[in-house]
Amino acid sequence: MQTFQELMATFPDEPACRTYLTLRRWPSGPQCPICGNHKVYESTARPFHWQCRNKTDKHSNPYRFSVLVGTVFENTNVPLLTWFKVLYTMLQSKKGVSALQIRRMFFGERSSTHTAWFVCHRLRAAMHDDGFKQLMGIVEIDETYIGGKQSNRHWKDRQKYHGGGSANTGKTTMQNIRRMYPHGMVDHKAGEYVRGVVHTNNIESFWSLLKRGVMGTYHNVSAKYLPLYLAEFQFRHNHRKGRRYIRPSLAGC
Repeated sequence: MQTFQELMATFPDEPACRTYLTLRRWPSGPQCPICGNHKVYESTARPFHWQCRNKTDKHSNPYRFSVLVGTVFENTNVPLLTWFKVLYTMLQSKKGVSALQIRRMFFGERSSTHTAWFVCHRLRAAMHDDGFKQLMGIVEIDETYIGGKQSNRHWKDRQKYHGGGSANTGKTTMQNIRRMYPHGMVDHKAGEYVRGVVHTNNIESFWSLLKRGVMGTYHNVSAKYLPLYLAEFQFRHNHRKGRRYIRPSLAGC
């Protein structure tokens, strides 16, 4: 993976970060994010700001915009270089890094933990891969249950969650998979873990890493924000063999 020193050499200051985003977003030159007009005028007073004077049904008045408009960095008061450092730290931390630790590293003790939490969640949202719509090749399928132990729940809540995670996948679902796709299984109860190319070793390793991150780093993850944490762990897992995966992560911002 790219080292922190290499990251700082690539993005030494705020203009370098904004220049990179500009070239990444508009390889052929800045254009209006509202109407797509390429004939825009750069502001002499505010670097990385432009004005579109094209009158269309989308905007009748001159429209002023910056390189951050429409990105996860829009309307932020946090320096872009800090965003990049936080992103790097999240990607190189195998089991994730808490918002409290991010605050201590980049925002200072007097800052709000909510600010660090907000930055981290926006970056996690950018890691979600909307372009990956269809599974291909040999697919490992497994389920897991994320939540507290039944023995630690109040007795009233135990009634709501009886059966644990295994209750989520019924016999009908598994039979539909067999009818639609070639399907192989391994029986862990019988001590079988590999049958030729059929196994669930990779997905189980991913679940284990996710749960260790939830329990050891975040401690408490709500159902509302669980998809964002999954996006972070998924992105890190899918790009684990790449040296410079900060660049593809910025592509989603």
